[in-house]
Amino acid sequence: MHQASDDEALIGALAADFAAIPQVDAVSLGGSRSTGRADAQSDIDLYVYSAEPVPLEQRRELAVRRGGRFEVDNRFWEPGDEWDERATGIHVDVMYRDLAETRAQLERVLDRHEADLGYTTCLWHNVINARILFDRGGRLAALADFARRPYPDGLARAIIGKNHPLIRDSFGAFGGQILKATGRGDAVAVSHRTAAFLASYFDIIFAANRAPHPGEKRLLAYAAALPHVPAGMEEDVERLLSARSPAELARLVDALTDGLDRLLEDLQLAPQARGGSTPPAP
Repeated sequence: MHQASDDEALIGALAADFAAIPQVDAVSLGGSRSTGRADAQSDIDLYVYSAEPVPLEQRRELAVRRGGRFEVDNRFWEPGDEWDERATGIHVDVMYRDLAETRAQLERVLDRHEADLGYTTCLWHNVINARILFDRGGRLAALADFARRPYPDGLARAIIGKNHPLIRDSFGAFGGQILKATGRGDAVAVSHRTAAFLASYFDIIFAANRAPHPGEKRLLAYAAALPHVPAGMEEDVERLLSARSPAELARLVDALTDGLDRLLEDLQLAPQARGGSTPPAP
């Protein structure tokens, strides 16, 4: 019978394998295994930090030795390697990060309050919540200490200010794009714009709660546990994802947006309007 202690032994062995590579400065465990939400389908998500690139040949040797099936040097998102452990079948997802670049990205968000369209504070959440497994010289612990701070008010307002216009107000607002795509029968565009709408919507929700964004997995459950959320949010999001008719989509986009606006008003975070309408000529 598979035991949690077996997983911990595997995680420790993986950390030791990376610690044996001189270029590796630190290794941390992220994802559901670091937050206590792991289930039978959960991967092992490792973050490998260094000041210089970890040699590809050593990465490949590790993947070949441990993996029944493996991929080395994926560059779809962060540089990474993946494999299924030969002995257990557990999937291991390794992401490589430069320590200085990670610090620079945190400074961009935490010190300069530069917002993105969706997922602005995911790296911050990862750095402060991942479990450090190995830390040569304490550099990752120092980075986590730098990142552990109260949520900056200026950052919350910057995230809301950047994302809110694309919820409803601007010409390119995602809600309007969803309805236009539905009217054209363009199911792919409906899916893309709905994902973008929800990315901005949840970035605002987490910013309004002064909570770092946990990433896309189990996002609705994480959001629903926050202290300040719009009434009916869970049900409306689930209905939005299954709705097909233009009328139903319009109703749900409006319900989600109206609820979000009421929440921001209650929290005194409503953004300034950026535009208006020109009165008709006399």
